[in-house]
Amino acid sequence: MSQTASPAPMYAPVFPARSEHHSVRGLRYHFMVWGDLARATDAQPLLLMVHGWMDTAASFQFMVDALRAQPGWAERPIVALDWRGFGQTDTPPATDSYFFADYLADLDAILDLLSPGRPVDLLGHSMGGNVVMLYAGVRSERIRKLVNLEGFGMPATQPGDAPQRYIKWLDEIRKPVHLKDYDSLDAVAKRLQTTNPLLRAEFARWLAQHWAREEHGRWVINADPAHKRPQPFLYRVEEVNAFLSRIACPVLFVEGAQTLYFMFFDGKFSREEFLQRVALVPDFRLETIDQAAHMLHHDQPEALAAHLAGFLTT
Repeated sequence: MSQTASPAPMYAPVFPARSEHHSVRGLRYHFMVWGDLARATDAQPLLLMVHGWMDTAASFQFMVDALRAQPGWAERPIVALDWRGFGQTDTPPATDSYFFADYLADLDAILDLLSPGRPVDLLGHSMGGNVVMLYAGVRSERIRKLVNLEGFGMPATQPGDAPQRYIKWLDEIRKPVHLKDYDSLDAVAKRLQTTNPLLRAEFARWLAQHWAREEHGRWVINADPAHKRPQPFLYRVEEVNAFLSRIACPVLFVEGAQTLYFMFFDGKFSREEFLQRVALVPDFRLETIDQAAHMLHHDQPEALAAHLAGFLTT
């Protein structure tokens, strides 16, 4: 008689976060909070973490657990947010697309809320890494140190690409957009492991309950489907480079040794081009973590925590 394999055990956070909701630019924003924000000091400021595309604040739980074990991090205040239209944060009304300018404006307002008058340590992953780099180019005085996890940027574009980009966008917003749903929490966990084969089974099951919610017997991703639509605006490298050259705070970039990021662009964007861009950042260092890919905070949270502590504690 065949037996059905029992599901993998679910991860149990060592340092669970508390949820808070605050109004940010007219939206009810969700925050995961570890520690007491009142304990922030100039030498040990708040660490604010922002996630990437199609992700949530809960993505950082494993890394926080590992970071808490590092010397000097037992009680340091840490906050992770759900970007607009992700996780438990509101979806803006009548939204066709999402734009980087709004992420920067949200971040500016969030720092007013969480750390008025004191610079923070700011960390972003993937899309969030790109956001924090742009933000640092205009608000470096609000950041003590910055960490970018795999926020490499995008391929260069040409002005002649703009008409076709707008045509594509106009065509897309005329059609409804949907996200795939799943028949069980285990199916969501398997989807996460399919995307990232390095993800531990117990991590996947814990993440699944934050990445999706149950509705009418199906599991639905906690994200506005409009995030899947393309943006009409081009990625202008010359403008991005202008931001990078203005960053006045120290920057640590961490990549996974097994990252496949550049493979998705069919030769239109390379690691060499990325290195040319970040050479414009006045105080920049690059570190690599073995046995980790794009989701390095899931793949090797303990190793990543050691890198972060080494950079942010001094």
